[in-house]
Amino acid sequence: MGDWLPRDANKSAGGSHAGHRERLRQRLLTGGAEALADYELLEFLLFAAIRQGDTKPLAKALIARFGSFSAVLAADPQALRQVKGMGEASAAALHACSLAARRMARGAVQDRPVLGSWQALLDYLAIDMAHLVHERVRVLYLNAQNRLILDHLLGEGSIDEAAIHPREVIRKAFDVGATALILVHNHPSGNPEPSRADIAITTRIAEAGRLLGVTVHDHVIIGREGHVSLRAKGLI
Repeated sequence: MGDWLPRDANKSAGGSHAGHRERLRQRLLTGGAEALADYELLEFLLFAAIRQGDTKPLAKALIARFGSFSAVLAADPQALRQVKGMGEASAAALHACSLAARRMARGAVQDRPVLGSWQALLDYLAIDMAHLVHERVRVLYLNAQNRLILDHLLGEGSIDEAAIHPREVIRKAFDVGATALILVHNHPSGNPEPSRADIAITTRIAEAGRLLGVTVHDHVIIGREGHVSLRAKGLI
């Protein structure tokens, strides 16, 4: 069964709400990518779980709570359910949309040379990491053709020498047959500018890689405000 809005939200849930849903549906199908505002698109996604009633107030409440449309989709289902009017079915519907977006983005970089699909890679990383509330460190291991061999979750938490050991990063490259790698982590603050610790650990890993024939192509930091490439900044 779908979730239900509170009783008072459904008092006039007859023709007016049905007509509103139909108008949104037609705008979605015929109006192009920007036909619906963020809250309207979120309304539409909620229709699948909330079969009757006005979902506009809930959509707006979700965006107010999490800050943006993308942050709502990236939110943990349990956090979504803390918003009044959200139930298990509606939280699952939004979570499924988030997973679908991630898989589409991941598909754009799979089986392709990563350096030749750089924007697609950034899009994937942004969808996957920009709205995390904790720091996550990943290493993308590449073969000689710069195709992705392994997307390795190195750890959760601060990126420093306590969390990342350069020898372990390079040893993993040998274990999986990689000749190059890209470091990736996120800044939960939203600001992707690198810290001194970010720069220091990148330098140490790059030096270890040079000694052992493993190229560190880049270190990309993801935040809600965008991304930073340490190579583009001349720091590798």
